[in-house]
Amino acid sequence: MRTALVIGTGLIGTSAALALASRGITVHLADHDPAQARTAAALGAGTDEAPGGRVDLAVVAVPPAHVAATLAGAIRGDVARAYIDVASVKGGPRRELLSLGCDLGSYIGTHPMAGKERSGPLAATADLFEGRPWVLTPTRDTDTEVLNLALELVALCRAVPVVMDADAHDRAVALVSHTPQLVSSMVAARLEAADETAVRLCGQGIRDVTRIAASDPRMWVEILSANPGPVADVLSGIAADLDETVRALRSLESADEDKRAGGAAGIEDVLRRGNAGRVRVPGKHGAAPATYEIVAVLISDEPGGLARLFADAGRAGVNIEDVRIEHATGRQAGLVQLMVEPAAAPGLSAALRERGWSLRQ
Repeated sequence: MRTALVIGTGLIGTSAALALASRGITVHLADHDPAQARTAAALGAGTDEAPGGRVDLAVVAVPPAHVAATLAGAIRGDVARAYIDVASVKGGPRRELLSLGCDLGSYIGTHPMAGKERSGPLAATADLFEGRPWVLTPTRDTDTEVLNLALELVALCRAVPVVMDADAHDRAVALVSHTPQLVSSMVAARLEAADETAVRLCGQGIRDVTRIAASDPRMWVEILSANPGPVADVLSGIAADLDETVRALRSLESADEDKRAGGAAGIEDVLRRGNAGRVRVPGKHGAAPATYEIVAVLISDEPGGLARLFADAGRAGVNIEDVRIEHATGRQAGLVQLMVEPAAAPGLSAALRERGWSLRQ
């Protein structure tokens, strides 16, 4: 690949363009809003000038509802040797292209599993896809050259290629991406009219659950409109669990001992099934989830504090596997939870205490 055309300069399109441009690819940028393409060009993602001829790869990075029409226009204009899209749904756009009479030999649907709560070119980074899965959905009609160019794009963005059937992909993202967005938003919506004293009690748990509720509603309406059936199927299962859980909680209010026992068993069942599902979420580098020991350190909110803590952990010869920060309400301090291998925890705790850090259970 030497040249590329990125159509749509939002977060994903601009991030892909930045990655390609940083590796020597000549990238042309196009957007229905010329100002957005100029912004992406100013960030170093390429040029907003039209290509002088046919490019090697066209990357369509527009909202799902506009993917098929944009791809059809590009294919009919013969702007590239190969065409991909990066929409978060795959079955619908492919069927729309077929209905429009497009030859699908030069096209492959893809979906990089990466993103942010923020959108637009100013949120883009060249390393957005690094180490992240990038789904490819080739069919029997896909030309080998097209697949190879798509794989080259994934490699240049330092992502990890995953080959899937388009409809299987849509069912998968309904479960692991689209439904969590809705559930997060539903939980966060309970806070809108909550009493201020209740909101002030928010801790790390509610922050974890509601983090993605900050996402752009307009973007998510477009995504969910393109994949409504699979998302509704997952939500139906959750709704059944919710009904059972509500009944179990009501039973716990009963004066009848047998009902209370049944209610407790129902709550324990959903919690244990949650444990079993959580264990299946891939851990570090995509490996099986590991069980880490937590070393909790009280840290003041001041410049250089985290850097000093990480440096002291490094001097102790301990690799930090993961980290979380829980901020203290009303105090200029927080609790940093360092996740480390269980065997390393005692040594790290001792080393940090020697260096003056205050540890918590």
